[in-house]
Amino acid sequence: MYPHRAQQPPNRLGELLDQVRAEFEAQAHRSNDYDQQLATQIHEMELVRTKIFQLEQTHLTMKGKYEEEISRLRHELEQRGGPSQGGHAGPSQPQPPVIGHGPRDLFQGIMAGGGQGGPGLAPPPQEQQGQPGMPGHMQGQGPPGLNQPPPGPHNPFNYGQPQGPGLNGYGGPQPPPQAASPGPGNKPRVGPPGLRGPATPQQGQANPYPGSPGIARPTPPPQNQQLAPDFQYTREQLEAIGNQLSELDPEKLPPHLKRQGEDWHAVFNPRVPRRLDVNLEHNLAHQSVVCCVRFSHDGRFVATGCNRSAQIFDVQTGKQVCHLQDSATTQDGDLYIRSVCFSPNGLFLATGAEDKIIRVWDIASRSIRHSFAGHDQDIYSLDFASDGRYIASGSGDRTIRLWDIQENQCVLTLQIEDGVTTVAISPDGRYVAAGSLDKSVRIWDTTTGVLVERTEGEQGHKDSVYSVAFAPHGNHLVSGSLDKTIRMWRLSPREFPGRQGAPGPKSGECIRVFEGHKDFVLSVALTPDGAWVMSGSKDRGVQFWDPENGQAQLMLQGHKNSVISVAPSPTGALFATGSGDMKARIWRYGPYNGP
Repeated sequence: MYPHRAQQPPNRLGELLDQVRAEFEAQAHRSNDYDQQLATQIHEMELVRTKIFQLEQTHLTMKGKYEEEISRLRHELEQRGGPSQGGHAGPSQPQPPVIGHGPRDLFQGIMAGGGQGGPGLAPPPQEQQGQPGMPGHMQGQGPPGLNQPPPGPHNPFNYGQPQGPGLNGYGGPQPPPQAASPGPGNKPRVGPPGLRGPATPQQGQANPYPGSPGIARPTPPPQNQQLAPDFQYTREQLEAIGNQLSELDPEKLPPHLKRQGEDWHAVFNPRVPRRLDVNLEHNLAHQSVVCCVRFSHDGRFVATGCNRSAQIFDVQTGKQVCHLQDSATTQDGDLYIRSVCFSPNGLFLATGAEDKIIRVWDIASRSIRHSFAGHDQDIYSLDFASDGRYIASGSGDRTIRLWDIQENQCVLTLQIEDGVTTVAISPDGRYVAAGSLDKSVRIWDTTTGVLVERTEGEQGHKDSVYSVAFAPHGNHLVSGSLDKTIRMWRLSPREFPGRQGAPGPKSGECIRVFEGHKDFVLSVALTPDGAWVMSGSKDRGVQFWDPENGQAQLMLQGHKNSVISVAPSPTGALFATGSGDMKARIWRYGPYNGP
């Protein structure tokens, strides 16, 4: 027998191929399932993405509506004098000028409208932080090289305020009024010094207008009773408000005690007879913070100072007629013009800026006629003498200088212990006054350089002086301070020790304290006839005061940021304001003939 091999099934190979084919088909099927699942998930993700996009669009739409509503309400609040919060005009505004070498945020602090205790605010003399809207050198730290005043005077905000009193028709630098109002029994009289003593500014920063208590009218009815059907204030509320007219809600006042425009309003003190009316003439828009305003001697033009340039506007039309800018200066950074001043003949405009240079422009040719260098720090204030030959300047370098245009040189340098924030020359040109971070106002004889008077002590300001202005006849001086008060001083030229061998400077006699502003008073001036004292404040208000009794006549709200500068026209009837809201405005005031 022969052995033979076992036979394998003939279809084994086919079976194996079938198995492979089946596995391949199964994998292909699973792959299709995975593809379908992936496509489904991708589709779901697209749906989710679309939904998220729709939600985002809905959110943006709702946000836009809310922002519009908030903006509308905020505008309505400001119309009523309410506080400016959030990014009102601030965010869109260019960096405000800084005063001095110190931290460059002082000016910003004031512009920001922060309340007391904020950076660089006057209340805490020792904690001075940059204030919005305030010149930096006066911030917490004084200008380099300057001695810090005992209470750490805050930023000298005079960075661009027109100062010299009678010269250009306006009472020179502006003093900050006090916040505390005289109160019911407050009847300032032109009498003994320290009439109201160092005003006690009311520190509770009340919001400019919204529904605060109002003022009652004269001859009010019994207590807690309204004075009239259309007068929604009681006598007690009136007494509590005093001169703090920003506490009055226009909605609660009768028609004859308020005046409203498109974007401004004025309220009149119910406790005194209404004697003035006011109206907006021109709104002058700028590209940066308006640091200073000033009229020409004939009242036909008004000059403004802002970042890098000075402008001159026709008062009649409100149109810009001249733009002055030094093309030779570097274009890097900011260069704010903090003070402008017309020569008495109206041919020249002097400007003082952060680069420590005084430029005297020939307006007709738009060229620089004189350029004075000598100050070591920023120039905060300028004033032309009535003869047009001399210019006084004040700087953070602690000096006041007198410049002779004819001789093209400095003829007098006066040194003090702290930064100079404001200067003013008396109407007759014999005296020059200066306000300082050390809370004092000093007066010198311009012919001898002798210090003849100094205001300080019990009757003096409690914080840095930012503005000074001589009365038209030169017999009084008003000063404004970060203590929120305005003070009026009686001057006695016949007693001034201007002659050799005479005793030292006499102490000033304070005859009036004006209290009512809720924040720093940044600018003060007197009308050409001396009938009214006007003031601009960080509280965004402008107030008119009766110098005879210290009572506030009216409070005007229109600017959306600090009122940095106020200036009356030398010819009367008009005044101008400059603000951190990048606007200057020309207003008309006059006798009120209504009820």
